Amino acid sequence: MNKTNWSFPRHIHYERALRDVAAKRFLEKNYPVRQKMKYILASRDDWRKNIILPEVASYIDDQKAKHEQAKLSYPLHRYLHHGLSSQAMLFNLVGPLIVRNDLEPLKSSIVGIGLEWPDGEVKAVFEFENREVFREFQGQPTSIDLVIGENLKKPNFFVESKFVEKEFGGCSLFEKGDCDGRNPASDFAACYLHHIGRQYWVLMKKHGLINGPLAKESTCIMAGYYQFFREVLMTLELGGVFVLLCDSRSPTFVYQDRSSSRGLMPFLLSLIPGHLHSKIKILYIQEVVEAIRESGRHVWIGEFEKKYGLGC
Repeated sequence: MNKTNWSFPRHIHYERALRDVAAKRFLEKNYPVRQKMKYILASRDDWRKNIILPEVASYIDDQKAKHEQAKLSYPLHRYLHHGLSSQAMLFNLVGPLIVRNDLEPLKSSIVGIGLEWPDGEVKAVFEFENREVFREFQGQPTSIDLVIGENLKKPNFFVESKFVEKEFGGCSLFEKGDCDGRNPASDFAACYLHHIGRQYWVLMKKHGLINGPLAKESTCIMAGYYQFFREVLMTLELGGVFVLLCDSRSPTFVYQDRSSSRGLMPFLLSLIPGHLHSKIKILYIQEVVEAIRESGRHVWIGEFEKKYGLGC
């Protein structure tokens, strides 16, 4: 079998290179790391060492405390201490802009992908949730990594951050063997989540997602892409635009550029009616970095580029 003539890059090569970069940085900083995985800090309690600016770490602590006081969740990822954590990457990229009240670089990159920045005072917050949308009144509700807008109850942009991830999360019921994975588009009652009152399929119908190719699928699209469709549905229901923030070097979500037909995002878009494509956009980490660098106001961006191997 000839493995050398495969023309597309493999994710493992991309991730290995970034692991090496993360391990080297932790070594330079003299941070304690796992013995066999030197790109992960030794303890989960060390996650602040994974944040470039101390004021951003303090902001995260403050936001978490405020959410807990209000009896709201503020889900810090279990692997926030991982050198390649997408949540830590987002905190490092956008956190300084929020803390320093300078969203202009974010505006520049958003406008650069053809979206209209809202008038008035625009704010950005991490870890957005709304239990009412899907009636998720028990457990962890659908959470969006970052939202941006004038009205943060109905934001303009819903941003999902992916770095070295290989997928969008699937449905845990299918993963645990509690669902056979058949498409319930023609019979919502076949879905246990619908049975207990979750509105996923109701909103799939409301926004026309099951009027196109998804109606013809024999398997449930939620089984493998539960996270993606929940986040897109929440975005549509609240009148915003879904933005996937990802690394242009990763072959997983988009291969080479936005015009490519290969990659997870082109595949998922092919299953969604064309009139909704303007509500789903791709923004590269590199585009945000370039806008921040061009602003000339954030010297820390050089450390971000070094930490995540940009330019390598």
